[in-house]
Amino acid sequence: MIDIIKNNKTCFPFLVLIAMMGTISFGQVPSPQKQKFERILFQNGTAHIGNGKMIANASVAIEKGKILFVRNALTYQLDETDWDTIISIKGKHIYPGFIGANLTMGLTEIDAVRATRDFQETGTINPNVRSLIAFNTDSKVMYTVRTNGVLVTQSTPRGGLISGTSSVMALDGWNWEDAAYKADDGIHMNWPRKHQSTGWWAEPGESKENKKYNETIKRIYDFFEESAAYAKNKSPEQPLLKLDAMRGIFDGSQRVYIHADYAPEINDIVDFSRHFKLAHTVIVGGYDADLVADRLKENKIAIMLGRPHSLPKFEDDLTYAVFHKAKRLQQSGVEYCIQAAGDMEVMNARNIPFLAGTAWAYGLTEEEAVASVSLNVARILGVDERIGSLEKGKDATLFVSDGNALDMRSNNVTIAMVKGNFIVLDNHQMQLSDKYHERYGLE
Repeated sequence: MIDIIKNNKTCFPFLVLIAMMGTISFGQVPSPQKQKFERILFQNGTAHIGNGKMIANASVAIEKGKILFVRNALTYQLDETDWDTIISIKGKHIYPGFIGANLTMGLTEIDAVRATRDFQETGTINPNVRSLIAFNTDSKVMYTVRTNGVLVTQSTPRGGLISGTSSVMALDGWNWEDAAYKADDGIHMNWPRKHQSTGWWAEPGESKENKKYNETIKRIYDFFEESAAYAKNKSPEQPLLKLDAMRGIFDGSQRVYIHADYAPEINDIVDFSRHFKLAHTVIVGGYDADLVADRLKENKIAIMLGRPHSLPKFEDDLTYAVFHKAKRLQQSGVEYCIQAAGDMEVMNARNIPFLAGTAWAYGLTEEEAVASVSLNVARILGVDERIGSLEKGKDATLFVSDGNALDMRSNNVTIAMVKGNFIVLDNHQMQLSDKYHERYGLE
């Protein structure tokens, strides 16, 4: 139980406070809450800032939904009259909200039910497809994810050569307009492979050359050349939706997320980025990124590293090869973050803290691991001025855990805030657990 030391409006324990903020009916998703407190102070917890630093006995102050300061509580003189709510988190940990990059969160509910999948359109070149307006704030899956500290996602379309435009969304809000942190942050592309695998994961076959590789690459170059020429005309007589959607790439306001894993394709992507003078190129996946790290660093290309809980892609790789990749990118100075895309990615997004925990166990420091799912992600997505760390002026999108949030044995989120509002940490899985524990008299 987390106690309110001082609250001018109520004197109840924090969990009772949360219950007063909104009633949840069984089977329904929690309603977004309206903030009732203007000046809030979290006191005496371990603050993991997100930028590589940690404060053991921290005071984290929030005013009107923004972080006012983060200080050492031992050196800060507390005047109780300054705050309408003071919450003791002694012995607990406070983190910036973790960010799930490159996910179909809010765009799918049940992978096996086609009617609940809204992340892919027909056709191969669809930069004008926007995940923003398809984002479903009533997704039940979303509420199971945020109870582990993942409070923001990059809602991302799939399919084709150019899948569409992603947006950075908070996992709280009445609708997509409420949830949007950054609308249309970038275009997603699927770079073709030079060699294609045969067989399946249990019995992989030989690798064969992709004879259509050069043809596909030419198609990509041609579309970008056309888009670059179109972008120079600020007021075309006949606007073209697909070309209009590409403008932000050439004026630097949007990212280009290129999905690729292997060194031959990554080298071609670097050449492609240089050719079009792209300001913000991000490679998603990047299995071989550590092998070409110097070139990536030189060209300021960031990596969204595929989830560490994956099998090695080559027979000669060590079984724990994927676990080390974050450390190698950290050492090389390449900008990177960890993402969880893959099989059942939306449901598995709750494990993002533990992906960072694995990277911590295999070479990163604890605070570097925290940064890999918080501030590093925010920087790559271009939202680091608002979220990603516990720093003055940023949104109070954060959470408190009883123990270390990167360890599945101790991650237990008891308080969370999104955009300065407390959120209800309940979901249908918790409700079912409570229901059957009560039915069978389990503790």
